[in-house]
Amino acid sequence: MNKTAYDKVKIARGNDRPTGLDFIRGIFTDFLELHGDRRYSDDAAIVAGVAFLNSLPVTVIAIEKGRSAKERTLRSFGSPNPEGYRKALRLMKQAEKFKRPIICFVDTSGAYCGIEAEAHGQGQAIAENLMTMMTLNVPIISILIGEGGSGGALALAVADRVYMLENAVYSVISPEGCANILWKDPSKAAQAAACLKLTAQDALYYGIIEDILSETNLGESTFYQRIKEKLLHELDVLNMDPKLLDNRYKRFRKFGMQNDPKEKDPAEKDTIQGSVE
Repeated sequence: MNKTAYDKVKIARGNDRPTGLDFIRGIFTDFLELHGDRRYSDDAAIVAGVAFLNSLPVTVIAIEKGRSAKERTLRSFGSPNPEGYRKALRLMKQAEKFKRPIICFVDTSGAYCGIEAEAHGQGQAIAENLMTMMTLNVPIISILIGEGGSGGALALAVADRVYMLENAVYSVISPEGCANILWKDPSKAAQAAACLKLTAQDALYYGIIEDILSETNLGESTFYQRIKEKLLHELDVLNMDPKLLDNRYKRFRKFGMQNDPKEKDPAEKDTIQGSVE
């Protein structure tokens, strides 16, 4: 049976899905976590550091939701504060200095929206990430592994290649928030989800991502090995690209243009043929 857009939202939010740390442990070796934004504090919602992808040194940045109630509270349920985005930016600049590729794993309902976060410059922190990532002269790959909510997700997704797991979602607002704004009725979240075009199939159709990654054997060693091989292949290609920044700029300029105008709208079918590895 075909899944609705809201079905995929529920799957993306599932407690049993691998978190950012699971991907780091499953794909990389010798991960060394680094802390702090050098301005205010550390933010546990973003885990970042250096690691090896096989023999290749890389910078890894992941939004981490946590598992237990205690850990999720510590990590703000995967909603980063400005300190988290500034920490990520610090490590991305470090990666450029040492010529390391950057790999990001995104899973957030959105940036933390508390008063303290706003007082510490949440909007500016996200904007600085967007601006700087567009100009970093090293390859950047981002993978949406669960929820991709608003600017909180985009702040780690200005990349040369963006992928989504097949049940991940990517949207400017949550379906519940959209329903509350449009109809003053959060119970219409399923209707809002369909309107938001937030599935991986929608994102591929509109050119927002490059590919959809299969969730076959999700969380198992074979699953992580498949993603590792994908990353290694794409980094080989990107490292040879003499027009890396120009192509990154062009990638975002063409958003919203279908690869094939005659392609059937993804809302009318569950998958696009050939998009899932």
